[in-house]
Amino acid sequence: MNKLICLLTATLALSFAGTATAADAVTTFKVSEFTFKQPAKWERIESASPMRKAQFKVNDADKKNSAEVVFFHFGPSNGGGVQANVERWYGQFEGPREKIGAKSEETTIGKRKVTFVRAEGTYLSGMPGGARTPQPGSALLGAIVESAEGNVFVKMTGPAALVKSAEDDFKKMIESAVK
Repeated sequence: MNKLICLLTATLALSFAGTATAADAVTTFKVSEFTFKQPAKWERIESASPMRKAQFKVNDADKKNSAEVVFFHFGPSNGGGVQANVERWYGQFEGPREKIGAKSEETTIGKRKVTFVRAEGTYLSGMPGGARTPQPGSALLGAIVESAEGNVFVKMTGPAALVKSAEDDFKKMIESAVK
């Protein structure tokens, strides 16, 4: 009987060890030519639109608020240029640039140009040209990764405090794909 209990205990211990290892594994996903590392706390969700190549939900600690992270890739020569998209993202906020703290920064990571974008204020959610829902106290954190195969556009929107708290994970995710 003691041998059976020891065997069962060892089997359970190995099972849990295998589960922990699987849970700790890095999850990656591909958008165009880039392989991104998914931040551990982010939840991958199914996209309702074929334009969205990947989509995530980022929850705050008590899961009362969430932000959305969306990846777009339209192929070579599609999706518009970097500056046109930066301006479009700023246009999704109510008010002039000065009021929304609009900021963009072009940098090179590895051999890739990446433009990071920030804005904060009242976000106007909804489809371009359609009805828009004002969401005060929101922020946008974006990245445009340039590529000859077509730029990859990454946009996080949600409550300002949550977006700011996820900024390090966002940047590490972008860097993981271009280094």
